[in-house]
Amino acid sequence: MKRIITIAVTLVMALTLGAQEKPANLKFYGFIRNFFAFDTRESVSGTEDFFYYVPKDKNMVNDVDLNAHPSFRFAALTSRLGLDIQGYEFDGFKVTGKIEGDFYAGVSGVTGTAQFRLRQAFATIGKGDWKLTAGQAWHPMAADMPDVFSLNTGAPFGPFSRTPLVKFDLSLSESISLTAAGIWQMQYTSAGPEGASANYIKYGMTPEAYLGVNFTTGGFTARVGGDLLSIKPRWNDGKQKVSDRITTVSPFLFLQYKSGLFSAKLKTIFAQAGEHMNLNGGYGISKVNDDGSYEYTPTQNSSTWVSLMYGKKTQAILFGGFVKNFGTIEQLYGYKDGYAPASNLYFSKNSFSNMNAMWRLTPTVIHNIGKFSFGVEYELTSVQYGDYKTVGGVKSLGDWGLAHDNLHWITNHRVQGLVKFTF
Repeated sequence: MKRIITIAVTLVMALTLGAQEKPANLKFYGFIRNFFAFDTRESVSGTEDFFYYVPKDKNMVNDVDLNAHPSFRFAALTSRLGLDIQGYEFDGFKVTGKIEGDFYAGVSGVTGTAQFRLRQAFATIGKGDWKLTAGQAWHPMAADMPDVFSLNTGAPFGPFSRTPLVKFDLSLSESISLTAAGIWQMQYTSAGPEGASANYIKYGMTPEAYLGVNFTTGGFTARVGGDLLSIKPRWNDGKQKVSDRITTVSPFLFLQYKSGLFSAKLKTIFAQAGEHMNLNGGYGISKVNDDGSYEYTPTQNSSTWVSLMYGKKTQAILFGGFVKNFGTIEQLYGYKDGYAPASNLYFSKNSFSNMNAMWRLTPTVIHNIGKFSFGVEYELTSVQYGDYKTVGGVKSLGDWGLAHDNLHWITNHRVQGLVKFTF
């Protein structure tokens, strides 16, 4: 605590007293990127279908699966432009910044004209062994990514979120540092009664909190941390104010080893809900109280990926991921004879509540000619679904939030090409 107070006093003094100033250096960067993608069946995907999530379950009509239909597309809408601001100093304080965007907005499905949208915009101030970052940046649990070139960068097998935050990093030694962050929601949001929305954290008035420890030595890096989120799914019921709230905790671990041309990475998270980080999860109603408020229970899911890469001019990459949905901690409201209404479970908008497990295998080859790259990737994704059941005329799941009738696997084969010029 004494150390933090000293840092705060030093910062205030530097901003109020005369100081020497060193100008900043500006560096533009970016790339022109074209994706080409072929899928063997209908799937849930975003960004003109390039950000892949899951294959859709069967849709049987007259003994024909209407979702078993191939598709193809290509576009350059993920091309990027950014600006790094570095080198600015004020009385020994080092200040940097970044603003970055790409051509994502404006496309609905596979139709429209891509418009420039904000990806990251943050400023960092630091001195000695501490650094403070404020703005829109990668969620601390999403920043370390596998080496695939797919736009989803391994999601939903690991957290994926860029979000408004205030982050504090403190170096304890050459190898060990701490990271603490207060995080808000904007593009990547929680599920709830009104669909995916940032209103749940807005009316909850409690920032998402992250605390982690980082360890680096030689070619080895390790991060372990935890995420706490507390939101209000409802703040009134249309007639009166209600005191609804759900709080979830999600620990994670990231490991990385690099030696020469070889790189190995692993990330695993055991999430309560987690849909605000693009994970396959959510939460449901577990109890209706006499005062009109609801109590909630989160799903628990384990999401893990491993990435191996070798090479420089020609890079060979192998990615593998596995997700297991363990259902809710408590039984869903309205349960009877082993079933509960599916409408009482709020699940990720990019998946389906009858999803029980999922795996992916992705071999990739990239060839680099200076700053020009081209590559091919085969993404094999398979999901275990269970059938919803109609109970008393109501679409239902198992009472613990899992579909357990007629378990079956649905698989999509995606072949994807890349052409990219980096500048």
